[in-house]
Amino acid sequence: MTREDETIFALRTTANREDQVMDFVSSNAVKKKLEVHSIVRPHGMRGYIFVEAATRTDAEQATQNIPYARGILDSPVKYSEIEHMLEQVKHEMNIQKNDIVEIISGPFKRENAKVTRIDKVKEEVVVELLEAAVPIPITVKMDAVKVIRRETEAEPSKEEETGEELM
Repeated sequence: MTREDETIFALRTTANREDQVMDFVSSNAVKKKLEVHSIVRPHGMRGYIFVEAATRTDAEQATQNIPYARGILDSPVKYSEIEHMLEQVKHEMNIQKNDIVEIISGPFKRENAKVTRIDKVKEEVVVELLEAAVPIPITVKMDAVKVIRRETEAEPSKEEETGEELM
């Protein structure tokens, strides 16, 4: 079966209840032995999930009497219309130790911090807030920070430049 032949239906749901609806639809499809091939909840799209089924009847029966499900849209969805939501492209993050970053999401939003450690496998960075009185390491996801200043080689401090001791 090619991607063009597949039948994908959009199911309207109550916002922020997509995961529960997915669980109900999948268990319903298994119980009734329906030809439901996949159920997808695209990241960032609230109020809709996509059901891939052999026929519209299978999709309707799988979503029948499910709490928070609002109904299947009239026309099937083409794969090309939702492809960009399904296939995530990995972007190489160019974050290095000692970079100055701005946290762009979470409780520390708009705070500047210095990167102390990078875990590329988990896609996390450990940062220390610059404005904090006591440096506390905070672990955040790489996509929650944006580099605002790159620390190049060890920059000489004022003390080293003038040879004097600063007070």
